Amino acid sequence: MNVLLPEGWKAPIGYANGIEAEGRIVFVAGQVGWNEQQIFESEDIVPQFRQALLNILAVLKEAGGEGHHICRMTAYCCDKPAYMAARRQLGAIWRELMGNHYPAMSMIFVVDLLDNPGKIELEATAVLPRR
Repeated sequence: MNVLLPEGWKAPIGYANGIEAEGRIVFVAGQVGWNEQQIFESEDIVPQFRQALLNILAVLKEAGGEGHHICRMTAYCCDKPAYMAARRQLGAIWRELMGNHYPAMSMIFVVDLLDNPGKIELEATAVLPRR
């Protein structure tokens, strides 16, 4: 995996502009902050983010992957004020679960999510080594 940073560009903080990878591609569908029984244990964005990221990692593990294999992640959030207020906490959760690995990421604010009372949904693309 090779992080792409064009010459002369300032390094982004908390994401990569692009990643080049070769191997098996794994697509992980949008994961919300519910547990394995599809029950939300909280209506707050911080525990929902943590659970959604754990869900991404659990699905990825089924393919033999780990967090550092994620090349792209998109986050959909329907509560921008809550997200902005929780950025430090969300960053701490990211570092706890993902370390210093920052894939190419986009944050998209939306009106609502399908699964209520979901506040955030994450989807990912990972590239694992060939078998």
